[in-house]
Amino acid sequence: MDALHAVLLGLIQGLTEFLPISSSGHLVLTPLFMGWEAHSLAFDVAVHFGTLVAVVAYFRRDLATLVPAAFEPLTGRGWSPHARMAWGLVVATIPASLVGMLIRVVFEAEIDSPIIVAINLIVFALLLWWADTRLRGERSEMQLGWGQYFLLGCAQALALIPGTSRSGVTMTAGMAMGLSRVASARVSFLMAVPVIALAAAYELLALLLSDAPAPWLEIAIGTSVAFVSGLACIHFLLRLLQSYGFMPFVIYRLILGGVILVLFW
Repeated sequence: MDALHAVLLGLIQGLTEFLPISSSGHLVLTPLFMGWEAHSLAFDVAVHFGTLVAVVAYFRRDLATLVPAAFEPLTGRGWSPHARMAWGLVVATIPASLVGMLIRVVFEAEIDSPIIVAINLIVFALLLWWADTRLRGERSEMQLGWGQYFLLGCAQALALIPGTSRSGVTMTAGMAMGLSRVASARVSFLMAVPVIALAAAYELLALLLSDAPAPWLEIAIGTSVAFVSGLACIHFLLRLLQSYGFMPFVIYRLILGGVILVLFW
């Protein structure tokens, strides 16, 4: 890997982690289209960390409220709306971690293929369009219940299959529960904090147990690019949703999925 590869892969991770177009799908497709070798595990850890820092930085005020609120029920101060949301995010992380990892371990060899990516890009694009045009409401993320957070976590677990999109499937599920576009995006981004942190920790553990050398310059470049592009992407998406909704991403997914089927079927 050289510096240009690091910049491009960091940019892809930063943009596609938060846009509803599938980061894992794009990371599967990029080496195929560009003729590159697979990037290292150390680089995976780095770009995930970059996007984690981006979402924490953007939602730092929300997290500064939610984290202390999570301790309120433990100290007998009751369940405020922020406390319920904080623990709701914990509940959503459980199926995303357990079921998602099971899917990855059992089916990894079968799901990392261009055809699977293409099919999921198309199917989940249609579901996103349907939720945005038929089911979307005006509820806020503070109005979700425990069961709804659990269902969001189950939806999030599906994103372990490349082409699905973690942000896309959780936003789709959120709108199906009556959330507004912006509320569904906000809860999706907040759900990303523990999930990306766990993914980065898992990859870091695998890296520590391996003997592979770490390309430190490329890691630094990829992390920085993933952070900057991720931060800009979150801001851009929240603004875009207020004016145009999810249709630009639906169209992009359908076109990309169709191109992949033509090239690899």
